[in-house]
Amino acid sequence: MGIIIHIQQVNTQRKGFDQGPILRKKQERKQCASLSFEVSSDGGTEPSALVDDNGSEEDFSYEDLCQASPRYLQPGGEQLAINELISDGNVVCAEALWDHVTMDDQELGFKAGDVIQVLEASNKDWWWGRSEDKEAWFPASFVRLRVNQEELSENSSSTPSEEQHEEASQSRHRHCENKQQMRTNVIREILDTERVYIKHLRDICEGYIRQCRKHTAMFTGAQLATIFGNIEDIYKFQRKFLKDLEKQYNKEEPHLSEIGSCFLQHQEGFAIYSEYCNNHPGACLELANLMKQGKYRHFFEACRLLQQMIDIAIDGFLLTPVQKICKYPLQLAELLKYTTQEHSDYSNIKAAYEAMKNVACLINERKRKLESIDKIARWQVSIVGWEGLDILDRSSELIHSGELTKITKQGKNQQRTFFLFDHQLVSCKKDLLRRDMLYYKGRLDMDDVALVDVEDGRDKDCNLSVKNAFKLVSRTTDEVHLFCAKKLEDKARWLQACADERRRVQEDQELGMEISENQKKLAMLNAQKAGHGKSKGYGGCPMAPPHQSLHPIHQRHVTVPTSVPQQQVFGLAEPKRKPSFFWHTFNRLTPFRK
Repeated sequence: MGIIIHIQQVNTQRKGFDQGPILRKKQERKQCASLSFEVSSDGGTEPSALVDDNGSEEDFSYEDLCQASPRYLQPGGEQLAINELISDGNVVCAEALWDHVTMDDQELGFKAGDVIQVLEASNKDWWWGRSEDKEAWFPASFVRLRVNQEELSENSSSTPSEEQHEEASQSRHRHCENKQQMRTNVIREILDTERVYIKHLRDICEGYIRQCRKHTAMFTGAQLATIFGNIEDIYKFQRKFLKDLEKQYNKEEPHLSEIGSCFLQHQEGFAIYSEYCNNHPGACLELANLMKQGKYRHFFEACRLLQQMIDIAIDGFLLTPVQKICKYPLQLAELLKYTTQEHSDYSNIKAAYEAMKNVACLINERKRKLESIDKIARWQVSIVGWEGLDILDRSSELIHSGELTKITKQGKNQQRTFFLFDHQLVSCKKDLLRRDMLYYKGRLDMDDVALVDVEDGRDKDCNLSVKNAFKLVSRTTDEVHLFCAKKLEDKARWLQACADERRRVQEDQELGMEISENQKKLAMLNAQKAGHGKSKGYGGCPMAPPHQSLHPIHQRHVTVPTSVPQQQVFGLAEPKRKPSFFWHTFNRLTPFRK
């Protein structure tokens, strides 16, 4: 039975989460404009897909979650309390969840995992901090405040004087107890954040998805699949994961808790985040289009109020799974730091840290693949006279590009621009008059050729003197393809690129890195629509997709799966800023990135 929610300048009070002993509990008040929407308050009449294997509902209520007391400071909390800590002489530090790349001198750049000292946090979106002797602004949503802030004050103290040496034994004893307490703090943070995360997921599933499904006139099945992805599967998985964590929690002596095995047991289950993270950019676009209409804005706000959800917009809730999967490696790294090698859970925590780091890395790589195919599709559409299969039929990333001289069997020199993708090498020719236009000239199957380094001098196969040359020899026909670079450095880059291409193909096969046919077709369709009616060659040289990071999988930097530019993915998390004219000009003047 549906009810009509009509809100006319009403103060709606909701319980807020207790964010620790430092940040005081507050009730959020929302001044709502007039909303009138029919949303159902009785979800019990329809079968729920969110019940666990035992058929029971959630084991803890909303009030139970509100009474939890995490021993950490959560970004986006009460900035005044953080500033009070700083003004009292405490060192407050945060760990970067994601890379923050910037060309602005007033912003602080950092990589995921870097430690930033927070110096001022009066603004909820941008904080002032220090990293590597530089002070500047950085986005608060990109960091996670450390659990054990007191450790930094201890580390920053000066060398003990001779008088202090007398208390060395007592200090060591206190240090042992302090380390146990710090391990307790991290374990409690992991459990508390899991409970809060489960609450967010339940709010999404019961507060948004359930109501949307009842309004078939407003939402199609395809729209809901795009917006919410597989978040219901994530909700089911995380509930089971939390139950296993709580079973391993030692209430009497929390520092003795052994939770490493939980992460290892559920390692494969975390792979479901890959689909959600890959779908997230599309979800943001679909949601943004709907939010242009007032009725959808009012509907989602009514759903939030009925569910008694905290004052975060729906796009912020949908970002939480992306943030969560990136947070696990940081939490486990801190837990490992305070777990002694003699601890019974040490080996499992160490293995869990590596496992979750690999999970995040794998999700990131799959995300990069999806981003790459869109750019590759647009690049192919810009090439004049393309023949044969689409490049996406076999390839998903550009590894290297540049100019080489190809020497034919007849000894003729042909200046070509080559693009090395996984599995194939594409050859193009620049227009003599319009150098911004590329013509398709052919391709080589990299799976069928062997790379041969050629010494400077006369080549036996071509009977020609060559310099900075290498060959690609067909394994099936013994056909020889001879290439010459302008400089020795260029030749070295091509040899390395060819080796990277083989290694990358092997890694993709081992990890099951595959792009679905539907995703490939959609990328080509979007590229063709975007290029429809535009003359080839105008508006700059056809832009090749950016080269991929070619470090081995286990060495690649763990970052949140992103779109290009990065601001598009973090548009919900990163504060808005004015577009930079510098980047607009830079992109036009840089057709190929190396």
